[in-house]
Amino acid sequence: LRYVPAECFDTFPMPASLGHPSTMDALILAGTKYRDQRLRLMMARAASLTTLLGRFNDPEDSDVDLARLRVAHDELDRAVLDAYDWTDIQPTCEFLLDYEEEDDVETSGGRRKKKPWRYRWPDDIRDEVLARLLELNAQRAKEQASTPPAAGQGTPKSGGKKPRGRAKAKKP
Repeated sequence: LRYVPAECFDTFPMPASLGHPSTMDALILAGTKYRDQRLRLMMARAASLTTLLGRFNDPEDSDVDLARLRVAHDELDRAVLDAYDWTDIQPTCEFLLDYEEEDDVETSGGRRKKKPWRYRWPDDIRDEVLARLLELNAQRAKEQASTPPAAGQGTPKSGGKKPRGRAKAKKP
């Protein structure tokens, strides 16, 4: 598997309000606040992103700076949901297990294996957001299929994609 922007990012149903200045301001403000707090924590603790996020997702880690980062994370979630105008969704992140494991699993050193906790939305909220994104994506695909391509944008069959590979020069 590989990430292909044209198949992953370009087809993601972005919020319709994305071009509105107040929406962009709110998203930029929330995203910048989260990124800056995370970077400050990483630098202050000489921690990698993996190490920091391990602590971020640990329900037993009550560090004040991590609590602030979690609040910034929640604010970013709210800004994104507001951009979609999904104000009826009220997410509250919780420390939840990503998956269940047997309680008695031990590592090779005889220690108990750490549980896979995540600071995330409950399943019902996550499922609702994913369902709405899928519905929005299907709706936009249907609208796009019924709209003729603009001049120079390719035909519906080609989807306007450029040919892959390097063009070979013709011999004289």
